Amino acid sequence: MLLQPQEPGALVLVAGATGGVGQLLTAKLLERGYRVRALSRSADKAAAVLGARAGLELVYGDLKKGGLEPLVAGVDAVACCTGTTAFPSKRWDGDNGPEQSDFVAVRNLLAATPRDVKRFVLTTSAGVERQGKFPFFILNLFGVLKWKAEAERLVRESGLPFTILRPSRLTDGPYTSFDLNTLLQGTAGTRRSVQLSPRDDLLGEASRIAVAEAMLQALAIPETEGRTYALSSTEGEGPGGSREQWRSLFLAEA
Repeated sequence: MLLQPQEPGALVLVAGATGGVGQLLTAKLLERGYRVRALSRSADKAAAVLGARAGLELVYGDLKKGGLEPLVAGVDAVACCTGTTAFPSKRWDGDNGPEQSDFVAVRNLLAATPRDVKRFVLTTSAGVERQGKFPFFILNLFGVLKWKAEAERLVRESGLPFTILRPSRLTDGPYTSFDLNTLLQGTAGTRRSVQLSPRDDLLGEASRIAVAEAMLQALAIPETEGRTYALSSTEGEGPGGSREQWRSLFLAEA
């Protein structure tokens, strides 16, 4: 029997678990009693970055190639924080540009996700609805926002219970080694407050710490189902890990 994502022991598949947001999300989930199935393309990188912890299962597969059903079987929720750089870089090697990393990967993950999963949380980007406006037309020169928008469309059409987060320009990290205490003690300086919007209308920055926390909270707060939120970090103390404060933020923008 599947657990609700807010229940202790729920199993969450984290796709992109060795990235900055993925590492933070994995750490936060484990710290709060979730089990995590961390999906990575590289066994060596996953072992080096994530290590071994109670409740953590490392699995390996290439989202771009499909055949993911055994890796997703039995999960209670899926958190997808995959993606690549907006401009050509070494991360594009091996056909890892925006179309493959931001669209094909999500398409294949959706196809493999059990129909009874309790939540599918996807992180995309600010600007997916402002591709022709400054500064986003520059960011989209190689199609990254176009393909993220297409991935959002697939999620909405999938029939799965979903939440989509659109962070502004990411700050803090990415982290290169898994240290639970270090990750959980990280802050965004004085910019710990969170601004949410149901529209693609935010600018500025978004702390990876806040994005990871928002993904975790979206898994567990029923009112976020079927919703899309832009997210930015602003000056202030912020909600931290408070479920009630996050619920208030999400409901204010529902």
